[in-house]
Amino acid sequence: MTAKAILRGARVSPQKARLVADLVRGLDIDQAMEVLTFTRKKSAGMIKKLVESAVANAENIGEKSGDRVDVDNLYIKTIYVDGGPTLKRWRPRAMGRATRVLKRTSHITVELDER
Repeated sequence: MTAKAILRGARVSPQKARLVADLVRGLDIDQAMEVLTFTRKKSAGMIKKLVESAVANAENIGEKSGDRVDVDNLYIKTIYVDGGPTLKRWRPRAMGRATRVLKRTSHITVELDER
């Protein structure tokens, strides 16, 4: 039984979010939550909330199907970060010129499964 949660349009670049996603891939839920709690990155808080949402989704799926889901047996089966739409902004430069500033966004997906 797999449970899934998706965060779309997170205001963090995919490259930076992948650093945190790589830390928790394949870990049990309690270990992953501990790692995410003490990781000092912006995306760690986002991914932590996303994992909590996926756990709640797993419990909800279990209730609907009549199965009891043991949260202690869940682990992060897959976690991946895709690029979202990029916000394009302009920054003034010398001699009347302007340069483009790309503010990147991410789509983060987490899938949980039971061991």
